[in-house]
Amino acid sequence: MTVAVRRAAEVAPDANGRIRSISEREFALFQTLILRETGIFLAPAKKALLVGRLSKRLRALDLPSFGAYYTRIVDEDDRDERLQMFDCISTNETHFFREPRQFEFLEHRVIPAWKERGAPRVLRVWSAGCSTGEEPYSLAMMLLHHFPPGSGRQIEILATDLSTRVLARAEAAVWPLDKAPEIPMAYRKAYMLRGTASQEGNMKAAPEIRALVRFDRLNLNDERYPVRGPFHLIFCRNVLIYFQMETKLRVIHRLLDVLAPDGLLFLGHAESLNAVTDRVATVVPTVYTHAKPKGAGAPGRPEARTA
Repeated sequence: MTVAVRRAAEVAPDANGRIRSISEREFALFQTLILRETGIFLAPAKKALLVGRLSKRLRALDLPSFGAYYTRIVDEDDRDERLQMFDCISTNETHFFREPRQFEFLEHRVIPAWKERGAPRVLRVWSAGCSTGEEPYSLAMMLLHHFPPGSGRQIEILATDLSTRVLARAEAAVWPLDKAPEIPMAYRKAYMLRGTASQEGNMKAAPEIRALVRFDRLNLNDERYPVRGPFHLIFCRNVLIYFQMETKLRVIHRLLDVLAPDGLLFLGHAESLNAVTDRVATVVPTVYTHAKPKGAGAPGRPEARTA
């Protein structure tokens, strides 16, 4: 650590006990660390966001400056606090059945095609960047509705995220009732339990869908993913927008490595792989599959276009 940052670590809070603004040098250090560890790029315009999200950790640890916090997680190698920092910088906005057109495509095009030609005996799905669980449980509800017990099909959903904090909430599978309108009524009645007593005002996922989902922490910036493919569906939505092109390409290729030959990769509405990689073909906007030799259509799906 440089002398300049060590001196910054000795600066005290102001008279009102507030943390001083982060210096350009300190911001650059956090920017480099976060990019290296998570692949998330914080542009200079994100300085205020970083200050807002990390200030509570400085207060919790009674540290006088961002330089002192950087020393804590780097020079003192506080791994638990580093995970806390990742939790703070993660953006976790999500909804049930978010981006409805993708779920409509899944229900009206993909699932009927599976039924027509014979769905895989084990349907394997990966929700990469699952946040507080709305996405994997949305998938669990839809798939269980179409492939109930006795259908001869088994459903396995892996849900991963960088943040341990949101994973804990996802595993608890409890949400406020004001999120209920996001769920179609038939699914809500079948798969959500209304809270009573201390849980009044909340709802919880029913055991039959909780049993389908396994949660684990995974950093998409890691060199290798400790997951076992192939997956028939991979949802990695509104994650790539935080990566620079080099990281984005690396993540996409690792996801494709565990995508089944006829599998589908779902991205967010603001994300596109056009001109990013020649390993994918577009099925419908924001939904991709492996690129196939020219003239070789994808059975059971609309003909894919090279991205």
